[in-house]
Amino acid sequence: MPTWIEPLFALLALPKFGLSTLFVIAFVSATLLPVGSEPALFGLLKLNPDLFWPAILVATAGNTLGGMLDWWLGYGAHKVADKYSKSRHHLKALAYLEKLGPRACLLSWLPIVGDPLCAVAGWLRLPFWPCAFYMLIGKFLRYLTMTVVLLYAFPGDIPGLMK
Repeated sequence: MPTWIEPLFALLALPKFGLSTLFVIAFVSATLLPVGSEPALFGLLKLNPDLFWPAILVATAGNTLGGMLDWWLGYGAHKVADKYSKSRHHLKALAYLEKLGPRACLLSWLPIVGDPLCAVAGWLRLPFWPCAFYMLIGKFLRYLTMTVVLLYAFPGDIPGLMK
């Protein structure tokens, strides 16, 4: 591994704070702010390989709670968005999301559209707990997949995972 990458991982992982920092980064990245939590998760795991499952679960919890906040923001923004609801594309997208229902929140892991999708689910007043459940599944699978792919791309000392 290049010598410059270790200090970068150390910075991204914020090892003095560890899982609590990962939780905050994952939470903020699930909001509509453009922050990615995968580099922090990857950096934390490169520096603390024994934290694989706790880190995946903490990132999933933070990101899911951030998605739930997006749902509530969308729920509250319903009146504001009404004045923009006349476009044909808008109505078509809303009809598709209403058809999918809470299962649409499985797509909350997608870049760019995933987090706004959670807000739209709230705006549509889709049931909160089923949406939260599907967000949890989608976000968990994203973190697990992304982390395993990154760890295989940049192999290291993850006990029981990379041999």
